[in-house]
Amino acid sequence: MYRISARQILVIALLSAMFAAAGVACFDRWGARIQQPTAAFNSDDNNAATANVAGITDPSVATDEQNNIEVFRAISPGVVSISTTTRPRGFFDAGGQGAGSGSVIDEQGHILTNFHVIEDADAVTVSFGGDKSYPARVVGRDPDTDLAVLQVNAPRDVLKIVPLGDSDKLVVGQKVLAIGNPFRLDRTLTTGVISGLQRPIQARNGRIIEGAIQTDASINPGNSGGPLLDSQGRMIGINSQILSPDGGGSVGVGFAIPVNIAKRIVPQLIRDGVVIRPQLGVYPRAVSDLRGIRLPVEEGLLVLQVKPGSPAAAAGLRGLSEADNGDLVIGDIITAIDGEKVSEQNDLFRILDKHQFGDVLQVEVVRDGQRQTVPVRLLQEAQQRRGITRR
Repeated sequence: MYRISARQILVIALLSAMFAAAGVACFDRWGARIQQPTAAFNSDDNNAATANVAGITDPSVATDEQNNIEVFRAISPGVVSISTTTRPRGFFDAGGQGAGSGSVIDEQGHILTNFHVIEDADAVTVSFGGDKSYPARVVGRDPDTDLAVLQVNAPRDVLKIVPLGDSDKLVVGQKVLAIGNPFRLDRTLTTGVISGLQRPIQARNGRIIEGAIQTDASINPGNSGGPLLDSQGRMIGINSQILSPDGGGSVGVGFAIPVNIAKRIVPQLIRDGVVIRPQLGVYPRAVSDLRGIRLPVEEGLLVLQVKPGSPAAAAGLRGLSEADNGDLVIGDIITAIDGEKVSEQNDLFRILDKHQFGDVLQVEVVRDGQRQTVPVRLLQEAQQRRGITRR
């Protein structure tokens, strides 16, 4: 057992208090309802990701110019301009307006865009060009992936669906095209290549979005939420961020959220309005942040507390406890999950994002100075109370 001094107890107590509120919010956000796994927007997605798009010649037999023209002509009718209005929030807040882009994804009028485009909006309007504008309602939002879904009540002939590709099959160097509304310029086309893959980018709430697509296709304010397309006209990403050292426009380093992330979460956003993610059920603190406290490892997540009724509690993971003599005893330190190293809280989020309810994680911990592996089943809390699928 690792025992700590009174001074160390005070340090941990203060840290626990600081992160308790954040932990509660985290648990609330991750929820406890069962997620219905959905691999795509529809059951035919695997075929859709390889089917030829009408009006686009096979890029291998078309000139680059012809390909640009055909992709824009076929896909741009499904790319919309989004305008938002925010009412004043106080005496010193004058409210404001915003703009972005989006893609029509089904015949029911659902539109995929970025969360940050509609984050604080009180009213949202979607334009299909000309005088074809419609009020939209926010159906669902997910700050963790910076994605949101809107819905408009528009005639079927106005809704031109943007087909989906497969972002898991991308390679650096392949051609991409971006369509959006930069600086409120209606349906603008830019082209480039995939400059990099698996780039981690940060959402506005601080969560890391894994696997972003880097491109040199020009992306500017107003492009957010619009599609990044392959040369066959299929959406492979959702344009989201640019790297701009001076805070201005594009310098050739833009980032798009992979469409396969959207495939996983959009059905939930349409059904539930939010994304329900599995939770482990621990209040953790990175070992590297606990300076001045002697611990058996230099990296990992120290479990400060285990949430009652959680998967971690059911599996027997341990938080801080008090010995008979009053000393505070260090609990488990999580060092890896399913063989993936864990050193900070974002590592935990990243791993859990890959899993569904019912999955069993192999959680590697240091307990009483010894390394061991604890299997943890990601169950809905109500299931655990009913005794369904107990360990």
